[in-house]
Amino acid sequence: MPPSFATSVSTAVLLPREGESGFHVQAVLIGTGIDIKQLGATDRSLGSPLVVEMLGSLTGSGIAVLYSYGAAVFFDASPATITEYLRQIGPQIRQPMATQDRDSETLEVRVQLEGKETMEGNALLLNDVTLDKLQVIADIMAKSVALAHHERAIERQFERVEPFAINLDHWSRAGRTAKELLQHLGTALLAEHRVVGGARIDDAPELLWDHPELERLWARLRDEFEIRERFAALHGKLNLISRTAETALELLQHRRSLRVEWAIVGLIVFEIALTLVQWALGVGH
Repeated sequence: MPPSFATSVSTAVLLPREGESGFHVQAVLIGTGIDIKQLGATDRSLGSPLVVEMLGSLTGSGIAVLYSYGAAVFFDASPATITEYLRQIGPQIRQPMATQDRDSETLEVRVQLEGKETMEGNALLLNDVTLDKLQVIADIMAKSVALAHHERAIERQFERVEPFAINLDHWSRAGRTAKELLQHLGTALLAEHRVVGGARIDDAPELLWDHPELERLWARLRDEFEIRERFAALHGKLNLISRTAETALELLQHRRSLRVEWAIVGLIVFEIALTLVQWALGVGH
């Protein structure tokens, strides 16, 4: 029997099961977007996630945090529960990705009542587990998988555009066309829109406005997943792709205008020569 899913979380705290001291977290980029309004989200501000409690799991209850830009973060959920839930929300996923193409991040959360909240290897040590803390973790992990997806896509674009940056003087002889340059430019602009406008990689979650005490945890996770550094590197590559494509297009337009100008000059010279020939023939008679 497949697990059932609620559209809201009925408890503020996710407790490890008896005999355990922690749980597993998995973030997945499942598509280019999720229609969270169709899944029960109402009157939500831009970028706010939808938190869903998953009931009936073979391993107990789990929690999913869904983002409109296509990321989903699962807490304490078995692979079978995740697969079933993604199947159920399939119609609300825009441009779903094949399982093998999904970017994924994992994290272990361990609960210790005393001691410092910190990272230890691939494990996050917490004093307690509240829903607010889960949303802070989900924010960083969702941004990380979104960055990973765009990093791979832009790296491929960067490899194609790099020859333009190395030697613009010979690019036109290699069969490059304005259509291809416009495609590179469009890809870069779309990626920048999704990273900056959709995932809002560089922004802190609105949750921190109401819970400033969680800012230290958020900053620690942001540094652990190198969100700032990766975003800066990605932004730099996007800018280089845009500048290279724009420069090459300007060069193409300049060369085309030069050819037109030379054609006009050639026509004028031809007309002058023809007039001189006609004049000379007239004088000869």
